[in-house]
Amino acid sequence: MSYAESLLPEFDQEMASTRKVLERLPDNKLDWKPHSKSHTIGWNANHVVDMVSWVVMTITTPSLDIAPIGGQPYQVPALASRREILERFDHNVAAARKALASVDDQRINEMWTLLKAGAPMMTMPRKVVIRSFVLNHIIHHRAHLCVYLRLNDIPIPGMYGPSGDE
Repeated sequence: MSYAESLLPEFDQEMASTRKVLERLPDNKLDWKPHSKSHTIGWNANHVVDMVSWVVMTITTPSLDIAPIGGQPYQVPALASRREILERFDHNVAAARKALASVDDQRINEMWTLLKAGAPMMTMPRKVVIRSFVLNHIIHHRAHLCVYLRLNDIPIPGMYGPSGDE
């Protein structure tokens, strides 16, 4: 079984669960945050949506420099409505799924590097980057969104079975 064949069912399930959470975003609460040190609902949603695009980047580029010397630092998008967030999410999921479905096992085992100002922060095989730095990271921030929704009395969708709201 290829890497793509083994990962795509999980990818599809996690993206469907993530979309269910994003569908609950309240347009009038995207600037809400639970604490002064926390990010907003909107920032977390934008970060989740953007991270999906990292699948394509991880497969097609050798690295990402989040603060290139003399260049613009990496920035999370600033989509301002649930509709925009869902549209970008759907676009990114389709592109990521296509990239995953077509990647060969040799390429997915090659190393990929995250840089800051040209200095390596981490170097791992692409398949590990996709599993940890992308998928697990998306799930982590999706959990933030679920807590934020709960704190705003917005029902949480079931993801691995029914939620307490279902």
